[in-house]
Amino acid sequence: MEVIGTSPGGSGVVREINERVQQESVFVEQLLSEVGKVIVGQRGMVEALLTGLLCEGHVLLEGVPGLAKTLSVNTLAETIQGRFQRIQFSPDLLPADLVGTLIYDQKEHVFVPRKGPVFANLVLADEVNRAPAKVQSALLECMQERQVTLGDTTYKLEDPFLVLATQNPIEQEGTYPLPEAQVDRFMLKVRVDYPNKEEERAVLDRMTGDTTPSASPVISLDDLRRARQVTGSVYVDDRIKDYIVALVQATRSPDEHGLDLAGYVRHGASPRASIALLKASRAHAFLRSRGYVTPEDVKAVGMDVLRHRVLLSYEAEAEEMQPEDVVGRIFDAIEVP
Repeated sequence: MEVIGTSPGGSGVVREINERVQQESVFVEQLLSEVGKVIVGQRGMVEALLTGLLCEGHVLLEGVPGLAKTLSVNTLAETIQGRFQRIQFSPDLLPADLVGTLIYDQKEHVFVPRKGPVFANLVLADEVNRAPAKVQSALLECMQERQVTLGDTTYKLEDPFLVLATQNPIEQEGTYPLPEAQVDRFMLKVRVDYPNKEEERAVLDRMTGDTTPSASPVISLDDLRRARQVTGSVYVDDRIKDYIVALVQATRSPDEHGLDLAGYVRHGASPRASIALLKASRAHAFLRSRGYVTPEDVKAVGMDVLRHRVLLSYEAEAEEMQPEDVVGRIFDAIEVP
């Protein structure tokens, strides 16, 4: 696909954006290298976290215990010079434990705000499905509105503000699964898998050595804000936009796109998915030091953007189909520009 040269301003505009992206994305490999000092493998998960940072999109990590989900978020926070808070979700957690509350000052006879841990740049919501619905709703409201109201005063959250949540797909007893409509607030849902044999051996050596590995700061918050601004200027051709819309439309009406999925899809993705797919594709291009989006960028992030937005019918579940199966078939069927 000849992307350069198809922009309204000609190839010069795209070339200028490309140069800016190459300048601003220098930190990416250094950051991945620092994270790699602690985390073995799992590059896809780390890149998904970076994508969320660059797009201001929240990320949900799902995987069995022991796959370094929490450690990855902790390590990423070490490479960014910002405020980090970890919240361990549990059944006895209250919304006030998350967002804060008003405390009565007996000396001054006034209520003063005590801000909760959600007032940070990176917030790790560990095992988010362990807390009751009220706490989950309080967190998701913060994610959407990026503000918290305590008493009569509304407080803006930090900039940048990113929620990185983890959940365990097993041991569902005693959990409060996130409703599908609320999971849609997460830009990406990343499935974290087991390491291969070589990676697991490297984990064994690294984590049982004499010294505990750690990462050093790589970028400041100002650097991150600038990178985020440049990411938003990455060029997207009209054909790529049409491709994104066709993919999302196919999740709602697969029959119209030649897909034999009748009765399998209960609800497709909303327009929020189209926006997320475009933003994530731009971020993926930025991570590759490219100033323009290609179909490969869309495919690379498409599964993480769409898997939690395609709701299957009971018939599909009876046949043990997964959302990934449907999304994969859609990507195979929609013509690439």
